[in-house]
Amino acid sequence: MKKIIQISLFALLAITGCNNSKNNNADVDIIKNPNSAEGYNESEKMPKITFETDMHDFGQLMAGENISYSFKFTNTGDADLIISGCDASCGCTVADYPKERIAPGKSGYVTVSFKSQGMSGRQMKEVIVVSNTQPARTRLRITATVR
Repeated sequence: MKKIIQISLFALLAITGCNNSKNNNADVDIIKNPNSAEGYNESEKMPKITFETDMHDFGQLMAGENISYSFKFTNTGDADLIISGCDASCGCTVADYPKERIAPGKSGYVTVSFKSQGMSGRQMKEVIVVSNTQPARTRLRITATVR
């Protein structure tokens, strides 16, 4: 009986304890995925997020500096783009992104901020932009050398 309770508690923790979703800003009714049980539907109108660059090097920094860079993107698809969240590789990096829909042909920015407090040497951090595109995740990278 004790073993069954332990397994049940472990399963409950595994299901509920790992929810890393930080943002619930997406209008889930209009998020579409062309990959479905019926297969890929090429005729489905989809947004496409296109960044001017997916990497930025801050160069040399002094430890303790707080810096940021704005990655410009354009919705090059043919449906509204919704960014539902941004997940950073560590707590020293955060991202700010538009919470409203981005119409086809319109642009916006994902601003990535980096705090170098307590760091030294070469640093590379990632931010994953989650949106209603295919693929749903786009990787942005920042690098710096902290002295």
